Amino acid sequence: MTGGIQLKSKEELARMREASLFTYEVLEEIEKAVAPGISLEELDAIAERETKKRGGVCAFKGMYGFPRNICISVNEQVVHGIPTKRKLVEGDLCKLDFGVVLHGFYGDSARTVAVGKISPAARQLLDATRDSLEAGIRAMVVGNRISDIGAAIESSVAPFGFGIVRDYVGHGIGRKLHEEPQVPNYGPSHWGASQKNPRMQPGMVLAVEPMINLGTHEVETLPDGWTVVTADGKYSAHWEHTIAITDDGPKVLTRP
Repeated sequence: MTGGIQLKSKEELARMREASLFTYEVLEEIEKAVAPGISLEELDAIAERETKKRGGVCAFKGMYGFPRNICISVNEQVVHGIPTKRKLVEGDLCKLDFGVVLHGFYGDSARTVAVGKISPAARQLLDATRDSLEAGIRAMVVGNRISDIGAAIESSVAPFGFGIVRDYVGHGIGRKLHEEPQVPNYGPSHWGASQKNPRMQPGMVLAVEPMINLGTHEVETLPDGWTVVTADGKYSAHWEHTIAITDDGPKVLTRP
């Protein structure tokens, strides 16, 4: 442990790799079902079925009181959307945010899925958000600081003029879903005075998750107490991987 950050052993990293690949496999099955006409509740049922079939536990169900197995956020919904009877339609941007617990360790990943044919602006947002995550991952090398991740994400997104959500950030992950440190998706010029900025060390595992808006960075929470939406009603995209920091560079655990 260093400054409240849990450094994982090789054995623990192997367990986290199992949980993370499990998360990837279930997300793959959910994404295959995304199409116009399917309801968010049906996608939630797939998450539960595929997780139970593989012998794991859906991480989000009951956490902090969340009522479902997966967070599904559509269009202007940013994160923490509760699956309902709402049916997807052509042109939607569907964000799937999912995690599992396996053998005491968590995996966490999110992706944005196009429902049928989407607008050019939505496609640009989806691609730019995914690319910004890859930029952040490339910065995850031993000796760099946590701020280098957010700075890389911000630099990747800047040319498009998109808004980077500041109210929600990435996080450490391991035996708990949310561990230290927090991982902002923007450079330190936007940080608060209390934000810690440790150097990355081998054994750190971080869930990095840029949430990027077509308009401003500002968000608000709906009356359900969970669903976060863009303040201006414009689309948002979200991508996330669980990544281990090693002496050989970043290892994306939620990707084969």
